Amino acid sequence: MQNQELLDSIKRSAKQDRFKGQDYYMIDDLLTDEQKIARDAVREFVRGEISPIIEDCYERAIYPRHLIKGLAELGAFGPSLPEKYGCAGTDETTYGLMMQELERGDSGIRSAASVQGSLVMYPIYRFGSEEQRMKYLPKLASGEFIGCFGLTEPDHGSNPAGMITNIKEDGDHYILNGAKMWITNSPIADVAVVWAKDEEGVIRGLIVDMDTPGVSAPEIHGKLSLRASITGELVFEDARIPKANLLPNVKGLKGPLSCLTKARYGIAWGALGAAMDCYESALRYSLEREQFGKPIAGFQLTQKKLAEMITEITKAQLLLWRLGGLMDAGKATPAQVSMAKRNNVAMALDIAREARQIHGGMGITNEYPCMRHMMNLETVLTYEGTHDIHLLITGMDVTGLNAFK
Repeated sequence: MQNQELLDSIKRSAKQDRFKGQDYYMIDDLLTDEQKIARDAVREFVRGEISPIIEDCYERAIYPRHLIKGLAELGAFGPSLPEKYGCAGTDETTYGLMMQELERGDSGIRSAASVQGSLVMYPIYRFGSEEQRMKYLPKLASGEFIGCFGLTEPDHGSNPAGMITNIKEDGDHYILNGAKMWITNSPIADVAVVWAKDEEGVIRGLIVDMDTPGVSAPEIHGKLSLRASITGELVFEDARIPKANLLPNVKGLKGPLSCLTKARYGIAWGALGAAMDCYESALRYSLEREQFGKPIAGFQLTQKKLAEMITEITKAQLLLWRLGGLMDAGKATPAQVSMAKRNNVAMALDIAREARQIHGGMGITNEYPCMRHMMNLETVLTYEGTHDIHLLITGMDVTGLNAFK
């Protein structure tokens, strides 16, 4: 059966998406009409296009690539970048709300959008030339091009400054050698933003067209998490990259780290979406499931779990609303973003585990979303800065002392 036929078959047998969302502190009153319209548009897209197929895509390890066109039409790729380049030109809170809804559908779908917008389009916009922006951004915004981001290496994850991927000058080209690991979208990417050391040991960013000879992207198989996302390596063997593809407006580690700050902000919102989905499923199940003559929602221990879940969700919503305002004002610090990413992902993972328990044995099946979210969040807890690394970022920010050295 062809891939599209398989997806159509899955969709016909899908379960109903009954998600409504939670707003215990009436945070919607703090949002603009434009922000709510964008959020609700993505919510409906998830309801109609993602929820019906995602469990089977996850089980079969299929990346639903056909969704790219719809995501582009929603403006989910680089939504806060200027309209001049084919983007939506939204504020940062709108961007966050869109990521919240996408990860409510699945972390892998949100990851694909985050990588495209925050790790590929954002560095080209911020650090690229106008010629580079006009060449790449409209095609990335429309989904015509798929992008990936090459920073993590097989032996250098939490310490990207130790990278060994390198470039050497050769006339009007650079010769690129090295390898990157755990790269979302790389096996299907048209373009990669790659970070490498020049001959002086300075980290530079390059736009690499994936059809360049010497560039390959083997897919990573055997994942038990983010199975509806495609992940691979990036391998460079004497790849000749035109000097015109060097990002001219940045040198050093601040380049990739600023991209990660943007992506981590989206992750903080996305994890909230996963938590909301698990909570709502657990609440609904507890009201429908009867034991000892009454719904299990009527028992104290179940109410304790549910009350703690909605409390943590509400706290995370308020944290993100404030962080979104700081981002829009240009006042948010990387450390503030780290705090939100760390808090919200850990919170979402705790809620996924508690929600799974409320579902009992059914919680381990794909009849409900909790186990899939839990498995995905195990990866989200680690990528783009591990849980512990973000703790140390906060620690350094409040003490002024660097625990990384």
